[in-house]
Amino acid sequence: MRFETTTELHASNQSLTAVTQTIKGRKFDFRNPVPADGTAIHELVAQCPPLDLNSLYAYLLLSEHFARTSVVALQDGVLVGYVSGYVPPGRPDVLFVWQVAVHQKGRGHGLGSRMIRHILASPHLSGVRHIETTVSPSNQASRRMFQAVARHLDTAVREMPLFERHLFGDHGHESEPLLRIGPFRTVGRRQESCINEVTERQAAEELMPG
Repeated sequence: MRFETTTELHASNQSLTAVTQTIKGRKFDFRNPVPADGTAIHELVAQCPPLDLNSLYAYLLLSEHFARTSVVALQDGVLVGYVSGYVPPGRPDVLFVWQVAVHQKGRGHGLGSRMIRHILASPHLSGVRHIETTVSPSNQASRRMFQAVARHLDTAVREMPLFERHLFGDHGHESEPLLRIGPFRTVGRRQESCINEVTERQAAEELMPG
């Protein structure tokens, strides 16, 4: 049984490829964001504290300039997940994950972790060996998600100081330490699909009565 199908979508005069993933019995369509998604992304992040809400213009730019290292997840046509990321200049072996937002109706399914793995499976990121991100100390949900990503990639998470609290001025913002995941070897989209299929099968078997 396969859990991944491909559908051609057409939006904003662009041809977009959506990949359907089945997670715990629910289907989500993954694709790269486009500027037309900007408003929905902005509204989603606003519903996901403690994430910092950036301007709508910032999400338009991210969807235009960093679409290939970002992803949106849709359920029944509604945007319920978003990951923004980029490859830092001069560091082609690193994917920096900026924000991970999951709507309440999409939580509890490992959607954030799956979206990150979807980005990593892109052919143009085959040279990535580390994920980097910043997560505030109080954001335990995000920390657990990145630990899950590390387990899936069979690697470790290291934490080190990066943006200390005083750098945020009088905004009362927590420190943002750096989390570094890796090293690891990326897998292609087909291999990732097979891994996801096995994971879903194992989860289904665990739910079956003995």
